[in-house]
Amino acid sequence: MNWMDFDRALPVIFMILMGVSMLIYVVSDGYDLGVGMLMHRATDAEKDMMIASIGPFWDANETWLVLGVGILLIAFPKAHGLVLGELYMPVALMLVGLTLRGVAFDFRVKARDSHKTTWDRLFFAGSTLAAVSQGWMLGRYVSGFGTGWNYPLFAAAIAVALPMAYVMMGATWLILKTEGELQQRAVEWAKIAWLPMVIGLVLISMATPWISETVRERWFSLPEIIALMAIPLMTGVSLLAVRGLLDARAVRGPLCWLPFLLLILVFLLGFLGLAYSIYPYVVIGQLTIWQAASSPAALKVILIGVCISVPAIAAYTIYSYRVFGGKLTKLSYA
Repeated sequence: MNWMDFDRALPVIFMILMGVSMLIYVVSDGYDLGVGMLMHRATDAEKDMMIASIGPFWDANETWLVLGVGILLIAFPKAHGLVLGELYMPVALMLVGLTLRGVAFDFRVKARDSHKTTWDRLFFAGSTLAAVSQGWMLGRYVSGFGTGWNYPLFAAAIAVALPMAYVMMGATWLILKTEGELQQRAVEWAKIAWLPMVIGLVLISMATPWISETVRERWFSLPEIIALMAIPLMTGVSLLAVRGLLDARAVRGPLCWLPFLLLILVFLLGFLGLAYSIYPYVVIGQLTIWQAASSPAALKVILIGVCISVPAIAAYTIYSYRVFGGKLTKLSYA
């Protein structure tokens, strides 16, 4: 590859890095946001176990959000200004929610018994606010920040559907990490969340081509539609497999990991469909990755930092999941 080809490939490399960072964030922070949104259904003892299940991971999970937004800022400054200009309020609300979660997480440990319930409620509220804000941002981004009554309605639908997907992720995470009565309750929570999540996914999948001409042209033209059918078919099979597993005794034993893994596959398939729908745009119909990118010289310098930071973040993430893997034991603050 000559230097001219490499210069043109650099924005694509950074777009892939940004997309992968956001995917990892959605999956990893998605399950702990889901656990937070399930807190109101648990007993006090179960709440401690639920917090313990995400305690070693939740803070590091948000590193991927920082990485993704950082890449958007330094690699695609024009898109950064446009995206955050359009999403200023939901971004602010998301940060309020994430901050509230962090404060509640730490203060519930030190609070008196009479105040602990308040911090648990704030943890639930922060988790819900962050999840709803992220759903709204995704809906506005996918629609290209269009104007008209249908665009906010579409964003509102995703603002409802994404938290349900997070709740499902949280429930399957608890199935993986817990045993006994809490695990059984997590199975029941997952059963309750499954149908609303699936209905939301189906309705949004049907509405997206209607709301975006770019998506409609990409998905409903021959011969592309034949190859692309693999994505919704695999998604449907995965979701049906999750529901079947929730009724199986093995999900509370040797197959406790499988529903969570299948939901990761669902998120991955959704990411691939979104990536296909928007490429080569950073903002659909407004900015391509080359129009929004920093200069090749700047991207080369940034790439050096990325080659150092991304492996370090990935290594730490893998290490933490290995060290704190396995089933939970009783929570202790000693």
